[in-house]
Amino acid sequence: MWVASGSAYNAEICAGGGLDWLLIDCEHAPNVLTTVLPQLQAVAPYPVEVMVRVPVADPVVIKQFLDAGVTNLMVPMIESADDARAVVAATRYPPHGVRGVGAAFARASRWGRVPDYLATADQGLCVVVQVESRAGLDALDDVVAVDGVDGVFLGPADLAASLGHLGRPDHPDVVAAIEKAITTVAGRGKAVGVNAFAEPLARRYLGLGARFVLVGADVVLLARGSEELAARYLKDR
Repeated sequence: MWVASGSAYNAEICAGGGLDWLLIDCEHAPNVLTTVLPQLQAVAPYPVEVMVRVPVADPVVIKQFLDAGVTNLMVPMIESADDARAVVAATRYPPHGVRGVGAAFARASRWGRVPDYLATADQGLCVVVQVESRAGLDALDDVVAVDGVDGVFLGPADLAASLGHLGRPDHPDVVAAIEKAITTVAGRGKAVGVNAFAEPLARRYLGLGARFVLVGADVVLLARGSEELAARYLKDR
């Protein structure tokens, strides 16, 4: 599920809910590095995988989040193999990439207490690129083939807009495009994920080979739950 509230308290509640994984969002939620860090600390004791979506494919931003201890990284708006290669390079130290070296100051290395961190840092990383436009779909085969890309996440909302169906991620054209993309990525042996709040769609995508699916969000659950509560008690007014 998404953790989009910017709250470490909410993140910890969600971490104990029994779900496989959480996505802390910095693209469309009020999160920055200093709000993500306490969320990472809050969820650390729980048996749940945590991914962080950075706001932009910027090597400086990526470096900061990696140094803070993010090991599962999602990067939005990837539209070409060159975009994907640049993301991978941002997660690797030279000579294999361009990540700046500051491990002595980093939570990721336990402030220098992991003696071989520089040599092994990329081995523990999961790099997921987000395809969410017509251009991204057109380049999907090349994106999936990039070495170091561990998975592709499909963004139905932006895909719908790019395909001419703004606000309709359930439009048949959008669903068909997502289904084709899922089978393409899965067929190349890479993990594929998607956002699907509607249970029939989520189960449909899982059946096609999607391996990580976002099925809810903390802020949405709170919004709909508070509305339901109000409706139940105030309907007779």
